[in-house]
Amino acid sequence: MNPSTAQARVIVDELVRNTVSHVVLCPGSRNAPLSIALYDAAAAGKLQLHVRIDERGAAFLALGIAARTGRPVAVLCTSGTAAANFHPAVLEADRAGVPLIVLTADRPPELRAAGASQVIDQHQLYGDAIRYFDELAVAERRAGQNSYWRSQICRAWNAAYGEWRCGPVHLNIPFREPLVPDVDDDGEWYESLDGRPDGSRWTELPDFGALPSFVVPSARHGLVIACDTGVQAASEWAEQHGWPVISETGGIGLSGGTAISSGAWLLGVEEFISRHKPEQVLCLGRPTVFRQIQKVLSDASVEVLLVRPDSDWPAPAHNVRQVGQWFDEPTKPSDPEWLASWRRADEAAASAVAATLAEEPWPSGLRVATELVDALPPDSLLVVGSSNPTRDVALAGRLRPDVLVHRNRGVAGIDGTVSTAIGAAYVHRGPSYALLGDLTFLHDASGLLTGPAEQRPDLTIVVLNDDGGGIFSLLEQGAPEHSASFERVFGTPHGADLGALCAGYRVPHVVAETLTEFRAAL
Repeated sequence: MNPSTAQARVIVDELVRNTVSHVVLCPGSRNAPLSIALYDAAAAGKLQLHVRIDERGAAFLALGIAARTGRPVAVLCTSGTAAANFHPAVLEADRAGVPLIVLTADRPPELRAAGASQVIDQHQLYGDAIRYFDELAVAERRAGQNSYWRSQICRAWNAAYGEWRCGPVHLNIPFREPLVPDVDDDGEWYESLDGRPDGSRWTELPDFGALPSFVVPSARHGLVIACDTGVQAASEWAEQHGWPVISETGGIGLSGGTAISSGAWLLGVEEFISRHKPEQVLCLGRPTVFRQIQKVLSDASVEVLLVRPDSDWPAPAHNVRQVGQWFDEPTKPSDPEWLASWRRADEAAASAVAATLAEEPWPSGLRVATELVDALPPDSLLVVGSSNPTRDVALAGRLRPDVLVHRNRGVAGIDGTVSTAIGAAYVHRGPSYALLGDLTFLHDASGLLTGPAEQRPDLTIVVLNDDGGGIFSLLEQGAPEHSASFERVFGTPHGADLGALCAGYRVPHVVAETLTEFRAAL
């Protein structure tokens, strides 16, 4: 057996022992040893292999799987610009706290800075966006390497998942030729390449740096703000202790008598907030969408408690009193009238929103979001694109405790969202939907490319096609004094035929021009 084959087989076996059950592979020559080992492992039922030709989309596919399962997913590519195309998803995984194991094949050291083809400097390619980096030594024809290869996989896995802040790790793996198994490969090597006899990891590492829990101080007037990763836990805690809870996704995922589905609207009303300013805010995750939420978190008279942050220091207002992994009982019960007042306001806001929606022209983003959320079957997954869709879903304020939401809000970019949705849909046990703007869809249209040997998930993508970047009309750039430049450099109309594009990828496509057609298509 040649060294590259031996190393690749050990790496894949140790990934499996570290509970990595999904790997996304991009074809190439330099990563051939790992590609063949992964194919063999998948054929033996040890893991699920997903093959994609576009590295950027492949990395977001892996991110979608990891975000939905909460477990590390590996993504593999060859050397050169292929590795650079992983970078956007690595940045998102960093800021969103998603465990991702990035494996990049590389040329051996003697081929670097020597004019060899497809060579870039892959050392620390992703900068400080990763939790751990290592370049494995080139495999050699000698004993004493099995334990090294296996221990490095364990270190990478632990850095991605075992510490309090999950995120991406990067292993750069240089391979020398031959890059495929020998024709007469008899499996012989200079030492045993087996892992632990009981099937466990080679190295069990402790949970370093875990944040402590904290006791919620005394507060009669508290508010819970829940972001994507903490909505269910927030609902349960708020229900138990009588604090109103609002979410950046409106009412999706919230349940119980403390859920305030119109929170984004209410916090924007000065008269309301002047009478309902909380003493304390328990914030789960990192809010990124609404300025009115940030305004409350920035108020120096409000005590902010931050729970399970995904990013390194998610407090742009610098107003956090405590940061903890979890939260214990409050020291005093809440004021029952406090919650009752929030609920009355929520009911009034919901009625006003419903009346406004009834007069909204079709197909406005808010109307489409409302119709979609209402039509979702129980136990659905909804992937929401950045820009207008995430705001429309939240402002619709529909209470759907039986629906899960995913948003790429780590860096809040529009790239890779189609691939993220496909990845999340692969592992969701139920129907999956995505609500995207047209530019978000077009930006990652290549994510639709799925080979005939690859699984197609149960996913319906709803595209709000307003022929350009509609959100800029709501920002400073949309002011009348910028009208001369707006269309070309902000609105960016594209005129693309989405139906023809989908047909090219063999994906069914329906145009819903009326509400009746939209409901029928869903």
